[in-house]
Order: sequence, then C-alpha cells, then structure tokens
Amino acid sequence: MSTREEPNPTHEHADEARRSESAPDAPAPDGTGASDDRSDATPHSLEHASQIAQAQRDALMAHLPGSGTGLRLSASVGLIASSAERPGAPKQARETYGVEELAIVLSHYDLGPIDAILEFRRGSRRSPKLLIKSAQGTFLLKRRAPGRDDPERVRLSHEVQRFLAERQFPLPRLIHTEDTDKTALRFAGRTYELFEFIPGTKYDASLPATMEAGRTLALFHKLLAEHEAPREAPAHASSYHGAQSIPEQLDHIGARSEDAALRATCATLREAYQHAAAQADKAGLPSWPRQIVHGDWHPGNTLYRGPKVIAVIDFDSARHEARAMDVANGALQYSITMNGSELESWPDYLDESRFKRFCRGYDAVEGCVISTAELRAVPWLMIEALIVEAVVPIAATGAFAGLEGGAFLRMVERKAGWMRSHASELYDLVTE
Repeated sequence: MSTREEPNPTHEHADEARRSESAPDAPAPDGTGASDDRSDATPHSLEHASQIAQAQRDALMAHLPGSGTGLRLSASVGLIASSAERPGAPKQARETYGVEELAIVLSHYDLGPIDAILEFRRGSRRSPKLLIKSAQGTFLLKRRAPGRDDPERVRLSHEVQRFLAERQFPLPRLIHTEDTDKTALRFAGRTYELFEFIPGTKYDASLPATMEAGRTLALFHKLLAEHEAPREAPAHASSYHGAQSIPEQLDHIGARSEDAALRATCATLREAYQHAAAQADKAGLPSWPRQIVHGDWHPGNTLYRGPKVIAVIDFDSARHEARAMDVANGALQYSITMNGSELESWPDYLDESRFKRFCRGYDAVEGCVISTAELRAVPWLMIEALIVEAVVPIAATGAFAGLEGGAFLRMVERKAGWMRSHASELYDLVTE
C-alpha cells in the first residue's frame, strides 16, 4: 500500500489484496437529484412570450394536464424516491410549474417539437424538475429552490461543471439558451437550468458500486486540484465542520420541547458535535490544503450503469475546503445503514465493508491516497456531517423529510455514539 503521510500525497496507489466481504443487507439512503449552476440570461418578456407561434404553444399545452394555476403531471417514469417519499413517510407537497411560466422558459431553448413532458419527482420538493422529450432528445428542466439561486453560487457551480466536462468527467451537459447562449436562465426572479438527461440506475449498495463511488470522488478531486478557485468561497458555502450555529440550533430544539428525553438527546448531540470538531482539528484539518469540493457526495447524486458511475449530478454545494470534508461525508453516506421508515429499527452501526471499499476506491486513483492524518479525522467529520444534516431541517421545521424530528435525532444520537466509540476501528479498517 502507498504511504499515507500527507493530506494530498502524490504517490501512486499500489494494488491491494481484497478480502471476501458479504454484501450489505440494506441500501444506503437515496438523495437529491439534478445538477446546478448560473450565468445570467435576460428572459423573454411577457410581450415576447405572446408572440410564440400558436402552434408551438398549443403543442406544449397538449402535454400539460391542469391549468395555468400549476401543473400536476403524472409521474410515469421510474424514479428514485426522495427521502420525503420513502414508504411510510408522510406525503409532502411539491412545488410545480405554471403553464405560462413553462411556455416562456422553454421558448429560450432550441428543443424542436416537444413530444412529452413528465414530472421528475426526485430531490428537493422546493426545486421542481421536469423531463422534456423533444425532437432534439431528452432533457431535465430544473427551477432552483429559493436560497440556492444566489448568483455567485450558480456561477461557481456552472464553472465547475464546464471545467469537468472539458476533461471528460461523467456528468450531464448543461444546455445553453438559444437567444443568449447562457447556461442559466433568470425569469420572474427565479433561476432555471436545462440539462441533458442521462438515464441510469440508482446505487445498489453493492461493494463494487461503493468502491466506484469512492474512485469517482477521487477523480473529481484530482481534476479540480488543477482548478484555480478563488481564495474565498461564496458566502453560501458554509461547512458542516465546526459551525457555530449547530450547537445553537440544538439548544433551540431542546428549549422548545417539553420532552425531557429530547432535551437530553439535544445536549448529547451538542457535546458530540463539539467533541468531533475538536478531534478533526487535532488531526490537522485547519492546516490542510483547500480546493473545490463537491459538498454533497451521496448515492442520490451518482447515476450508475451496472457497477460503474456514468454521471455525477447536483453541484449546488460546490465550495472551497479540504478534500477530507468530501471523503468523510461520502464515506458516511455510502455506508450508513437504514431499515425502512421505523427509525427505532435502524442499526447503530455503519456497514464496515462499504466504508472500507469506499475509501479503497478513493485510494485507487493515482495521487489520491487518503493520508494517515485525514483517515484519523474521517470518523469525527462523519459524526459532524450526520448531526448537521439532521439538525438544520429539524430546527427549521420540526421534521426530517417527513419523519418526526425527535425520533430522528434519537436515531442520530445512537449512530453518532457508535461512530465515536468505533473511531479507532474505522481507521484500522482502511490502514490494515
């Protein structure tokens, strides 16, 4: 095995003997979908929209059930269920498109005659997506959720996607507007993007697919290490590491609850988060080199064909920080264990076989061996990432993807406790 002395080594990874490991029983969680970015485009005015050929408008309307008050399209394609749509989870309303809105937005693109428009029920319910089938091919239209459409956020996301596409990294191609040749369209204060649609299958939780996810992340980092990113990340790009707001939000959740057990859980998670952050800092995180990272590496953002990743999506969270932040979050997301919608039945432990394969996949890319110091930080960063992912929506809404917030935090408490008590074993799994 190559040495693991520095956070960003340049040593080539030697072939490793692989153990025979059993496949995991439960799939990792599905995630959000569709890629993102920005460039300003001046939309057609309503007056211009009224000049669209009536035949084109009639053809469009023929594919849109409902009226101009909002589309309700039938979900007639096989989709990965978002976390809010898992069996047993309460149904939540998704944002939709108005017919007039859609007619104006699509008029900016050279798609030819439109054959079908299908709702794509994946990812954030605040960011509606549609599959557009036309003479030019199949495309995915996305309207960015409020708060994720900051111009700098979109600009960085699109810049990263263009940079990667030029280097043959697997991702959907951004489609330019016909009139302004931009990759993001602004209309009525909202931001729209159109992508080529790449059909693929979801992550199947197999060991080969897990290893491939780690390898693809390493390739992402290796390519973007060459990118001359700005010294300061956009203001939106807050890290999950050492965020001052997380202990405050846990205090807020506890203070508004009459449940003594929940207050105790919040206090435990507060201490666990701060302890984990201190351990990651002790490993050397503040001094490690920074580069552009993906920021949201999870199974819902990787599309497969067999065991191979054929596309990475959703670059909304791209930011400038140590690559270990991505490695840790990815290792968590591809090894977490679940069991339906009954949170009490979710195991405390991570799937250790998948954890090891993810890290080994990352190591397999030349020049991308995870350093010893990074590996020591990974379990602590995973604890931080898990707590942040749960706390932010629960503090805002009282729930996580339709699941009751208190029960979800108790599950997180169990898993964070397991990772804390097994931090040394997780390190040994990869270094043995």
